[in-house]
Amino acid sequence: MVVEPATAQLPPRGLILISGPSRGGKSSWAEHLAQGWTGPVDYLATGPSSGSDPSWSERVQAHQRRRPGHWRCREVGGQLVDDLRATAPGKTPALRLIDSLGTWVAWHLEDTTPQWQNRCDQLVEALAQQEGPVLLVVEETGWGVVPPTAIGGLFRDRLGALQQTLMQHCHTAWLVVAGRALNLSVLGHPVPLSH
Repeated sequence: MVVEPATAQLPPRGLILISGPSRGGKSSWAEHLAQGWTGPVDYLATGPSSGSDPSWSERVQAHQRRRPGHWRCREVGGQLVDDLRATAPGKTPALRLIDSLGTWVAWHLEDTTPQWQNRCDQLVEALAQQEGPVLLVVEETGWGVVPPTAIGGLFRDRLGALQQTLMQHCHTAWLVVAGRALNLSVLGHPVPLSH
């Protein structure tokens, strides 16, 4: 089945979350949405580019093969906020595709709680200042067993809380499961945040 680029889904600016479980198709859906953008596309990779893990290297290479050659790719790692702030405005606003929030969270697990909150505030501010749309790929965690380690629990809690915060600033949100994309902005209802 051929799916045409979803150009109608892209606003001229604003945050679009694409979340889902591992291997569910969220990165492919984000790339599909980005192909409908007529201006420049900046692909911001937050994960390590290579390493001793052959499985990770294979996934990175698969992502690289899928991307159109004219997209600009920057490996920003944990410096996502700095990269978003440093991007000079162009004549035509660029679409930013960030893949992914989970690997960015992982870079900062040693932050204290106040440091982490400050970092999250900076991310929200930097995303809001972008002149074009931002596609942000987000891993879903916590759908299965409770993580057996403290660091695994911290990762799950920080990623989940940050995702809920970002959802408040979203233009659109997608849930991608088993190769199917569901528009949560149309199908879902906001859950009141506890204070």
